[in-house]
Amino acid sequence: MRCPYCGKDNTRVVDSRPVEEDNSIRRRRVCDICSRRFTTYEKIETIPMIVIKKDNNRETYDRAKIEGGILRACHKRPVSMAQIRKMVYEIETEIFDREEKEIDSKEIGEMVMDRLHDLDPVAYVRFASVYREFKDVETFMDELKKVLNSETARK
Repeated sequence: MRCPYCGKDNTRVVDSRPVEEDNSIRRRRVCDICSRRFTTYEKIETIPMIVIKKDNNRETYDRAKIEGGILRACHKRPVSMAQIRKMVYEIETEIFDREEKEIDSKEIGEMVMDRLHDLDPVAYVRFASVYREFKDVETFMDELKKVLNSETARK
């Protein structure tokens, strides 16, 4: 860290403490050249994730949207809030582990469906019917057949 008084980079930290309201660290420093003290604040820099919607509009990533979609799909199903939170955490981790600035909403939807398929077939079909915008009963039945076939294969 360069000293703001003399411009030399021979400084050291003499005190560090967290700043509660800001999720940052306050550091008290002293310059070894001019012996002057100064304070710096260190904060994690987050790069906002942008979601590319089906209509090519872009919006910032919102965890609540994923959680809300899963909650609606799991309504009155034997799925606990702990399971839903875990699923949202896993999806979010997978999204941010990519270290990309943008992601298609389609990819997020597929991640949700993959996990719902394993967790609860009814919740999966509910989510898929909205996400894939089933236009008719035939499309709905095709998806149900896939679920039934995969359930039969598991047994």
